[in-house]
Amino acid sequence: MGTFSLSAKSSLLLILAAALLAGGAFSAPVTVKGYVLDSACAFTKGLDKPISRECAISCANAGSQLVILAEDGTVYWPIAGTTPSSGQNPKLLPFAGQKVNATGTLYKRGGSTAIVIDKIEAQVASQK
Repeated sequence: MGTFSLSAKSSLLLILAAALLAGGAFSAPVTVKGYVLDSACAFTKGLDKPISRECAISCANAGSQLVILAEDGTVYWPIAGTTPSSGQNPKLLPFAGQKVNATGTLYKRGGSTAIVIDKIEAQVASQK
């Protein structure tokens, strides 16, 4: 009673491994560093940073999703960790056009990377 065959154990292990590899949350919080800009500019303009703070705010107010663009070109989509979900622009709008540090939980699926932000703050300019 309570014993599993070797094939049952192997199958269970494969299912668990597949679930982990299929995409999901990384368990430890991570910090993402990058610029807050609107998603359309991140993809269509090939920018390394926002054109301006005003431009990012204008696009966000018109409905464009704000994202975090890292130095390596990764676009992080801010998402809610709640159901029902909610837009994250109000959380990012104070930082539009600025460099930020955002700490939270990452999710990956189909080549996209999303973050549930627990904490976000403007990057402090380094002193020379």
